[in-house]
Amino acid sequence: MTIFKSKTLEGYIGRSLAAIGLLIAVLVFLLVKDDNWNNWTLALFITVTLVLYSIFAVRFKQRLMNTLDRALLHIEAVKVEDYSQYAKSDFEQGLSHDVHSALKSLSNHLQNQKSRYDQHAFLLYQLIDQLNTPMMVFNNKLKLTYANAAFSLLYNEPWQMYRQASPKLLGLVQDKGEWQLTRQQQKWQISQSEFIDSGEAHLLLVFTNIDSAVRASQLNAWQQIIRVMSHEIRNSLTPVSSLAESLSSRVKGEREQQALAMISERCHHLQDFVSRYSSLSQKLNLNQEFIKVSSITQKLQVLNPNVEFDLQIEIEEFWADKTFLEQVLINLCKNAVEANADKLIIQFNQNKSDYQINIIDNGHGFANPDNLFVPLFSTKPEGQGIGLSFCRNIIEQHNGQIDIFNNPPEINRGKGVSVEISLPKRIH
Repeated sequence: MTIFKSKTLEGYIGRSLAAIGLLIAVLVFLLVKDDNWNNWTLALFITVTLVLYSIFAVRFKQRLMNTLDRALLHIEAVKVEDYSQYAKSDFEQGLSHDVHSALKSLSNHLQNQKSRYDQHAFLLYQLIDQLNTPMMVFNNKLKLTYANAAFSLLYNEPWQMYRQASPKLLGLVQDKGEWQLTRQQQKWQISQSEFIDSGEAHLLLVFTNIDSAVRASQLNAWQQIIRVMSHEIRNSLTPVSSLAESLSSRVKGEREQQALAMISERCHHLQDFVSRYSSLSQKLNLNQEFIKVSSITQKLQVLNPNVEFDLQIEIEEFWADKTFLEQVLINLCKNAVEANADKLIIQFNQNKSDYQINIIDNGHGFANPDNLFVPLFSTKPEGQGIGLSFCRNIIEQHNGQIDIFNNPPEINRGKGVSVEISLPKRIH
């Protein structure tokens, strides 16, 4: 019947109760009309009956609606991830009780899932903090909400200075679904992924320095070559050296003894050569501390008495391994002197995230600067091609960076070489 049709449950219940009330009134009228009741008594009786029924109908509807309202409030609490609010049914058994029990079970299930998501997000943020590669987290409105300390490698400032910044402000653009960094000269590859935190989707961007990855790949290739060479050379040199020493005690001619001594000496030299190159593949055990700049500069001046030093010092100390860092600076000054430099400008300063060490000489520079850090490559007649590779290995194991290039025309009229070293500040 169309009288019972309604777009809402409330309307359906109201119309149904009204129809039942009308039916009761008709039945009461039919039952009592033959009992000779006068019209006023009949009207009063029917009115009282309808009032009582109306009170019952209103309470019936209200109780039913209250049960549904409680379920609705429970659902609203679930929507805002408030799983501590439970709707209690008015009935201990039956369909209403089953509905509220199911909602409570759903809340407990979602609470457990949320706890797991929160734990995963917490572990993710801990992992982000531990990694040395820049990582950024954006919320669902693409506003920066978190980053790790390596963020300063990109912007030379802590990430908190850019909190709630948009990708556009950070120089990030998205092209065909891929993120790119436009404001940096270094080549960075950006990987992206999403995760859920506090019920919202977050975007995670991970930055990988392609130059460092290429260098690491090159170094790994050279290390494999060196290991193979070391194995083959040592296997060949050991019996030759042993045989030469054995024959030296048997021969009596001076010329033969000199020849065998030369063979033995060259074998030891090659073995030492191989051992030195093997150091390129070793992981350094750094003992970092605050180093006084004055102690470094005094040692460099003592070791190079014939060089004019122009010291430009803006910091008193910096954070590094003293032994290894001293060796790097000694090697770089030695290279400058061997390139006929008689003046060195050494600068010690800092920015918000790094210590900066610059060395500028007035030597003859490099004829082939593209291969400076390639192991086994050297432009010196007696060079072994290990010095600069070892220097870069030390700096990069400090999580720093070293760049070497011939001076442009505005510096020393294009004469000499500039070395730029950056070392990260100590993270407290």
